[in-house]
Amino acid sequence: MRRSELVALTWRDVDTLLMQVNVLRSCVRGRFGDTKTEASPKPVPLHTSVVECLDAWRRESLYNGDDDFLFPSVRNEGRTPVTPDMILKKIIRPALVRAKITGKRIGWHSFRHSLATNLRAAGADLKTAQELVRHANSRITLDIYTRAISATKREANNKVMEMVIEAGKTRLSAPSPAPSRREAHSLEGSKKGAVNSQHPSAPSRATTNLVTVP
Repeated sequence: MRRSELVALTWRDVDTLLMQVNVLRSCVRGRFGDTKTEASPKPVPLHTSVVECLDAWRRESLYNGDDDFLFPSVRNEGRTPVTPDMILKKIIRPALVRAKITGKRIGWHSFRHSLATNLRAAGADLKTAQELVRHANSRITLDIYTRAISATKREANNKVMEMVIEAGKTRLSAPSPAPSRREAHSLEGSKKGAVNSQHPSAPSRATTNLVTVP
């Protein structure tokens, strides 16, 4: 979901029986209006764990009526939702620190981009991914999918290279195999041929036994 859609949600928009959220409006800088695109006002499926968390949060929230916001501003006594930047600063980024996720700039768009990338990794088809991310057209989803494919290709190529390098190390460290019977016979014949082809004027290569005279 987009951040403007998230903060505009009321408890009436959450259907725990069908396990989905009905996105009907957006809120940008305190102003309510329609969703960004025609594809946006579509139900968003919820995982069982998310439904359980929402149920727990509704019980704890001071503003849990059907027309109350899921993320109300306590300062404004629930009449307005909190700003997306406040959620990012007070909730999400401290959670990233606790999870030891550092060195990365995480924003609201990171979640949507990660969803599209993970859908590609999970093997979801382009049309399904477009409906879940609720892009206006498939070209936007395809662009993210293309980046995901490139990353997958890079990872696959690295794995193949590691296999080749490891195989090369194994081959170099392995002992040389003993020559076969045919290779040994051929090698012996080559040595005899080299001796027989020795030039007559060349000194003999035969072993000479030295005798010591007393």
